[in-house]
Amino acid sequence: MTLADFYKAIVRFGIEADPRKNKKAISLFEDTAVLYGDPAAKIKKILVGIDIETPELILADRIREKNGLDLAMAHHPEGFAFASLWGVMNIQTDLLENAGIDRTVALNFIEERIREVQRGLLPANHARASDAAKLLDMPFICCHTPADNHVSEYIGILLKKERPFNCKDILDILNSEPEYALAKKNNAGPSLVMGNPHRPAGKCFIEMTGGTEGPKNIYKKLYEKGIRTIISMHLSGEHFKKVQEAHLNVIVAGHISSDTLGMNLLLDKLEKLENLNVVCCSGFSRFKRK
Repeated sequence: MTLADFYKAIVRFGIEADPRKNKKAISLFEDTAVLYGDPAAKIKKILVGIDIETPELILADRIREKNGLDLAMAHHPEGFAFASLWGVMNIQTDLLENAGIDRTVALNFIEERIREVQRGLLPANHARASDAAKLLDMPFICCHTPADNHVSEYIGILLKKERPFNCKDILDILNSEPEYALAKKNNAGPSLVMGNPHRPAGKCFIEMTGGTEGPKNIYKKLYEKGIRTIISMHLSGEHFKKVQEAHLNVIVAGHISSDTLGMNLLLDKLEKLENLNVVCCSGFSRFKRK
């Protein structure tokens, strides 16, 4: 498989798992890109990490020197893909609409949050890692929302199948997955940060995709629509206060473990196209599913 084909497959699988109703309107993911490399380069052996920055790229170069390597693959966006992270946040409009919130109301909340995230990205030194890749002549790709779409879809299907009664049931379901089980072993597993383990889970809202955390002021609206439990990768202090005011249960599944789950689900599909040799680093662990 060439680097160009590898990227196209990531986008295609990301669209298939996307929560937006109008999938035909999705042509790309702004936070997913080939940051450096010849599109015609053959891809067989890849270094995969949640964060790939200059230290990991130097590691990749060393692995290439000793044992061969074709590509460094990050989950979190770098370079121009990081600068464009806010571009995928409209996914959250559909998530909120699916939860029962009027689309116009959801758009207003999301647009305000997009402007906030966009302002926050402006001062960042986006090009550090991609510049290092160029200097090392190391093919480099990042894959953010396509992987996040997969973990969001997977957990949604899992909860629908298992039908948890209370918050403890949700934690047990998550911890049955190898990525979360490993995180728990390393003292970073899923955690109930608000609510009682025996409190009914009710209707759940999965906050796992859409670039970054959603609007801070949306939680009361979600409660009004019958949502009782938020399941997220992470939650800022400001978001926590707003959730507290809405009296919702909150389960933080874990950031790196959730990202790892999404990447594994995506790699399972990619490996059906090409028998890849995956080397793990930077918080990523490979677990294969059938």
